[in-house]
Amino acid sequence: MAKILVIDDEKSIRNTLREILEYEKFEMDDTADGIEGIEMVKKNQYDVILCDIKMPKMDGIEVLENIIKLCDTPVVMISGHGNIETAVEAIKKGAFDYIAKPLDLNRLLITIRNAMDRSHLVTETKVLKKKVSKTWDMIGESAAINHIKDLIERVAATDARVLITGDNGTGKELVARWLHEKSHRSEGPFIEVNCASIPSELIESELFGHEKGSFTSAIKQRKGNFEQANGGTLFLDEIGDMSLSAQSKVLRALQENKIMRVGGEKEIPVDVRVIAATNKNVPEEITKGNFREDLYHRLSVILIQVPTLNERIEDIPVLAKYFIEDICQSQGKPVLTFTKDALTALQKIKWTGNIRELRNVVERLAILCDKVITDKDVKMFAQPLIK
Repeated sequence: MAKILVIDDEKSIRNTLREILEYEKFEMDDTADGIEGIEMVKKNQYDVILCDIKMPKMDGIEVLENIIKLCDTPVVMISGHGNIETAVEAIKKGAFDYIAKPLDLNRLLITIRNAMDRSHLVTETKVLKKKVSKTWDMIGESAAINHIKDLIERVAATDARVLITGDNGTGKELVARWLHEKSHRSEGPFIEVNCASIPSELIESELFGHEKGSFTSAIKQRKGNFEQANGGTLFLDEIGDMSLSAQSKVLRALQENKIMRVGGEKEIPVDVRVIAATNKNVPEEITKGNFREDLYHRLSVILIQVPTLNERIEDIPVLAKYFIEDICQSQGKPVLTFTKDALTALQKIKWTGNIRELRNVVERLAILCDKVITDKDVKMFAQPLIK
């Protein structure tokens, strides 16, 4: 049941609103005092607040300003002494709407429902933002992970290109996203390209775009990843799998900050920070002739080597607890707990798949175990992974 607070010094107005709102199945609190109304907002959660403008002790506009500092609850201002200037001032100060007395009951109810819709959207947005930010949390306090965090803090504010290396599943994408989120480009796009998943004959079109008719299936013009990332960050994941032909064009784009679409004749300026990642040993790939040395030097202004999970086993208990909480919440079940021996057993596993593998094991335990996860559970359900 939605809860509404009415702040109005006229008792007749409060009584009328109570009859109407309770008939419409709303729960209602009321007060004749703006100061008391602010205190009620501090102690309770309301879906909508109706506030008179002309009141003793504290003016309604001042009450509005105080409420906005406390919460995101929509405030509808009401007044019998209103004019256009008053309404405009109230909206500028953050009011959801303004209604003049005598109250039009139909308009009042419509305004309340619209305000509730807005309130629900704000709440949903906050939840979604929290989920998104949680997805990219960097968990752990080991020396290895703290070194990575320190590097990110130092490098993020610059436009320096970064090459992230490390085994599969160590969290290279997470490092790239942190570099973006902590940079001055954070409001811009973050475009991720998995170079290993795109066929070599299509990678240039994917990166640089193409003009209509430039090849058989090019039925319309398409902007490439460099253009899409303009003003933001372009993350080239698994760049070690990129063809030599595409590497030469990426090198040119990095040198000149310009690209040319496939089949195009016009150079297009781009403002992009490039972050690359690979699980390969790039110096070895250069020796084999699979990777351009000049591109390597362009990309590796800053080198970040992400440690394997086996190199940061002290973080495993923290990661396991984080994953079990996240997984249980997403599945709508009570959060399971680990015994101390269970966490020790997880630390003894040789994690060939790193963080990704640990999360899979924790998800398996969340599904198959009840309430408390023991070392026996770990040995039973992670047995295929124990060397």
